Amino acid sequence: MNGQESFSIMRNSKTTSAIEKTAQGIFTLCAFIAILAVASITVYMVINGTPALFHVGIKEIVFGTVWKPASAEPSFGILYVILTSIIGTALAVLLGVPVGVLTAVFLSEVAPKKLAAIVKPAVELLAGIPSVIYGLLGLMILNPLMYKLELAIFKDSETHQFTGGANLLSAVLVLAIMILPTVINISESAIRAVPAQLKSASLALGASHIQTIFQVIVPAAKSGIITAIVLGVGRAIGEAMAITLVSGSSVNMPLPFNSVRFLTTAIVSEMGYAAGTHRQVLFTIGLVLFVFIMIINISLSKLLKKGDKER
Repeated sequence: MNGQESFSIMRNSKTTSAIEKTAQGIFTLCAFIAILAVASITVYMVINGTPALFHVGIKEIVFGTVWKPASAEPSFGILYVILTSIIGTALAVLLGVPVGVLTAVFLSEVAPKKLAAIVKPAVELLAGIPSVIYGLLGLMILNPLMYKLELAIFKDSETHQFTGGANLLSAVLVLAIMILPTVINISESAIRAVPAQLKSASLALGASHIQTIFQVIVPAAKSGIITAIVLGVGRAIGEAMAITLVSGSSVNMPLPFNSVRFLTTAIVSEMGYAAGTHRQVLFTIGLVLFVFIMIINISLSKLLKKGDKER
């Protein structure tokens, strides 16, 4: 090796080292910005959400059931609002996740290529529809159907307050539909990422196609599917516009045929005209929503790590 070749190798090595250091610096900066953004949002929500807890009282806000912020003697109880968000999100996930995961399995392992080529773009289009459109469709199509069902069930009732179909059940169905694209797309990607050798080995050992899917492929894609569920839960609990249109937006016990209000819709409905303590309590509702999302993410992440350790 002559001197010129040695110099060329050293120069290329220095260039590569400089590029790697630059890339490392960029990645570090991006990670710092992401952490700073999360920390800033957390600090902002705590600063703006806690004053009402001390001014009104944690017990009255979190465990109170009467929401009358504009009355002569205002009440700021959000217990029914919290329960509505928890129950509504849980029911939407129970309905949407199985359908989404099974659809992902169908697209990746069962459907013929021609059929998958039709269904896949339809699912992606579903993801691109604005949330307010879901709300309008629910308002025009779902609510009248729910109202007919409500009339049939409570036709002889003298105490039921009719909602016109704008109730918890309508909100749950809309949320379940809205989380489908997220669950389907991410679950399908996770299933397709499973090494083909696992499927081949399972079939070679005598397992059927269905057994291979549910006993080998889906467990192997569990981490991606749980990620899809986490994002679906985040989409459901954070939705506002569509739910405002179909839920009735009244503070009531979260029963299927009651007009209800979610945490997000409480903020959207009243932030425009709220002032003073009323406005502070709305920021407290935002803090409660933020805490819920953090708890859900942390819990599911720990569940995922526990599953990985057991494997």
